[in-house]
Amino acid sequence: MDDPIIVYYDLQALLALDSLNTRRFADKFALTAKAYFRILTDFLTASENAGVALSRFINRNGDIDAYRCLDNSITMLVKLECDAYIEEMYSVLGAYETGNWRLAAYHAERIKDSFDDFYSKILAAKRTVEEIKSPKIDVTLKTYLETFENNASLYKPGILAVDDSPVILKSVTSALSAEYKVYTLQKPLLLENLLKRITPELFLLDYKMPGINGFDLIPVIRGYEAHKDTPIVFLTSEGTVDIVKSALALGARDFIVKPFVPEELRGKIAKWIV
Repeated sequence: MDDPIIVYYDLQALLALDSLNTRRFADKFALTAKAYFRILTDFLTASENAGVALSRFINRNGDIDAYRCLDNSITMLVKLECDAYIEEMYSVLGAYETGNWRLAAYHAERIKDSFDDFYSKILAAKRTVEEIKSPKIDVTLKTYLETFENNASLYKPGILAVDDSPVILKSVTSALSAEYKVYTLQKPLLLENLLKRITPELFLLDYKMPGINGFDLIPVIRGYEAHKDTPIVFLTSEGTVDIVKSALALGARDFIVKPFVPEELRGKIAKWIV
C-alpha cells in the first residue's frame, strides 16, 4: 500500500540552485517528477552526515566511516548529474587512501561550506503533503517543469500575518491581497499547527498579544528548516528603540509602527520578498 504522505520539492527553490541544474536533468532523462524527487530524498539521506565527514577530514581525523559517507554522497551526486562537488570529494578520498592528510584537508575545505549550503537548500525545498492534496508528480519532470513555468505568472508569494486584532488583520489583508496570498492568524498559540500546512515567504508578527509576544514566536518559526531565513517583519504600536533593537537582534528584518499606512506596509513587504 502506498504511503498516504507524498514527498515533493519546491521547484522555485530547486531551479535557483545552478549546481543542481534540474532543467538539464529533465531534458536528459524521461523520469517522472516523482522519481526525480525520490532521488533527491535519497541524496538527503545519503548525505545527511557528509558535512560532518568533510569537517573530520579538514581536522585530519577522517576515518573509514567518513570515507563511506562521502562515497555515498558521490553516488547520489552522480545520479543527479550534479558534478559541482564530485571531483573534490574524489580527491578527498584519494588523498585519504594514500595517507596524505594535508591534501585531504585541502580538498575538503574547498567545498565544505558550499556543500553544506547546497544540502541545506535542498532540504529546505522538501515538502510533504497528504496524497489527496498532492501536486500531480506522476508526469515527466519536463512536463512538471513546463507546467510550473507556465503558471509562474499566476503565483503570489504567501504572507502570514499574526495579530490578535481582527481589525489589523483585515487592514493587512486589504493592503496586500492584490499582490500576495495573505494568511491570517488571530490566535498565535496555533502558529505551529498552521505551519504544518502552509509555507509563507514572509511573517508579519504583532509584537504585543495577550499572554504572548511576537518575540516568543521567532523560535517556533526558526524551528522549521524551511523558515531558517524567512523574513520576519514586526507590527508594533510600541516602536521604541529598545523594542526595535530586540526585534532585530532576534532575527527580525524590519518593523512597522501601528497604525500603518498601506503604502508603507507594501513598501516594507516588497523590500523583503523578491
